[in-house]
Amino acid sequence: MTFNVNYAPFDVDKFLRGALHADQPAVWDPACNTYEDEQGYWVQIALPGLDRKDISIVFEDGVLTVKGEPKEEAVPNRTYFVREIERGSFARAFRLPGTVDPGKVSASHKEGLLTIQIPKREETKPRQIAVE
Repeated sequence: MTFNVNYAPFDVDKFLRGALHADQPAVWDPACNTYEDEQGYWVQIALPGLDRKDISIVFEDGVLTVKGEPKEEAVPNRTYFVREIERGSFARAFRLPGTVDPGKVSASHKEGLLTIQIPKREETKPRQIAVE
């Protein structure tokens, strides 16, 4: 039995997708979580390898839009066999209800995870009513 020592595994589906769409700019949808609690709404987006300065967050007309474009590292003479860490521009948009307080939206970026907190307006939060 003979083994080919030059064998290099690669993902055929991704190879064909890349070959068929090579003329289009790279675009990807980073994985995200969105959820609600009593205080507000949360958006978490996995952005491994992205720097804060490469991320843009805009809240306008009830839509939160997160955009970015990681800087591509140019390494001459590099041949990828598997490439699953996406690169290229991305944009994710989330329509939010009218209960949010757009003046208090905050964001943090730590260890490749972007977390955006969108608080609810005080008058829309659940409150306990005392019985007299």
